[in-house]
Amino acid sequence: MTSPTPAPATTVSEHARSGTRGELLFYGFVRGALLGACKLWFRVSAKGRPNVPAEGAFILAPVHRSNLDFALVLICTKRRMRYLAKDSLWKNQGFWAKVFTALGGIPVARGTADRAALTTCIEVLEAGEPLVMFPEGTRQHGPVIEELFDGPAFVQSRTGVPIIPVGIGGSETAMPKGAKIPKPQKVTVLIGPALEPSDAIGPKAKRAAIRARTAELHEVVQALFDEAQASAGTPNR
Repeated sequence: MTSPTPAPATTVSEHARSGTRGELLFYGFVRGALLGACKLWFRVSAKGRPNVPAEGAFILAPVHRSNLDFALVLICTKRRMRYLAKDSLWKNQGFWAKVFTALGGIPVARGTADRAALTTCIEVLEAGEPLVMFPEGTRQHGPVIEELFDGPAFVQSRTGVPIIPVGIGGSETAMPKGAKIPKPQKVTVLIGPALEPSDAIGPKAKRAAIRARTAELHEVVQALFDEAQASAGTPNR
C-alpha cells in the first residue's frame, strides 16, 4: 500500500514573512529614533490611541499629505507595522532594499492594480501583523480628500480585519511637496474608532460592501483630517 503524497506546504511571498528577532529589534530602534525626532521637531501628539488594537491584525488608513506621514503614524502603536512603498526603492536589490525589507516594507507598483502586492497584504494580515495602507494611494495636496482607492476595503473583505482611520494635521505645512527641509510645525495625529468588516455574502454583495466601506472611510477620514488640522493650528476650512 503506497503512502499518500503529502500536500505541498503553503508558501508566502518573500515580503509577507514575519520579521526575525534582529529585524524586530532594528525596527524598534528606527521607530524610536524617528518618533523621538518627530516629538522634538513637530511636537507630535496622538489622540485616540485606545482605538488601535493591542494585538491581532488591522489596517491603519491615514490621510497622506507629506513624506513625513510614514514616520508620524509610528506614534499610533509600538508594534511593528508593515508599509506599502514604491517598488523603485528595491531597485537593484542593494543595501537600501535590504533595509526596507528589514523594516517590513512591501513593494508596490504605483498607478497599477498590483495583485502581487495585494496578495502580500492579505498574507501579512492573515499572519496577524498590522498593515499601513494610505487610501489616497499616494501623497495628495490640500484640505479636501478626493476619491479613495478601494484597496483597504478590498483587503478587509478578504481578511476580516478592522480598518483604523487616521487624520494627520499639520504635516503638509511642516513639509509640503517639493520641500527639502521640514519646518518645526506642530502635528496632531487623530485616530478614529475601528471600522469593522461587513458580513456581506456573495460576490455582488461583497462588491457593493467594498464600495460602501470606501465611501464610509472617505467621510470618516475627512472628518478626522479636519479635526486634526484644527488641533495642529492649520484648519482646513
